[in-house]
Amino acid sequence: MVTRASLPHIHQVSLSDGGVPKLAVTTALVTVHGLAGDRQRNRKYHGGADRAVCLYSLEVIEALREEGHSIGPGSSGENLTVAGLEWSQVKPGARLTIGGTVQVEVMSYTTPCRLNGQWFKDGDYRRIAQDLYPGWSRLYARVLREGTVSQGDAVLVEWLDGE
Repeated sequence: MVTRASLPHIHQVSLSDGGVPKLAVTTALVTVHGLAGDRQRNRKYHGGADRAVCLYSLEVIEALREEGHSIGPGSSGENLTVAGLEWSQVKPGARLTIGGTVQVEVMSYTTPCRLNGQWFKDGDYRRIAQDLYPGWSRLYARVLREGTVSQGDAVLVEWLDGE
């Protein structure tokens, strides 16, 4: 049986005044520049049009926690923690419509930052590097359509192969 909780949705919206962790908020305005009220400490590696929104999977976070890492939603700098998606299938080029209004396009896998070492056993922040562990990375997205996102919003994915 499919329940609302099992359908793809926003588990957490997270913002920070710079750095990690990003903290939970119920709602945020998403613009082409990112989430209003969110700031990145190092704009050389974070932020910008193609990195306006950082996405991550609740299920991946939970699997990492099962491995003994202390990571949680927002810990690794993601703005939107998504639940209910087969994360390893979400790749650059995929488009996500959130809450029926906001639309983003996945542009790239993120490069893990050393500041995330605090969430990983032995400081091994590379545990979420796409090149070492495919399907475990956070994703950066460009905003195609602005609007407001809220915890619980439905997430629809337009897959690369038209699924």
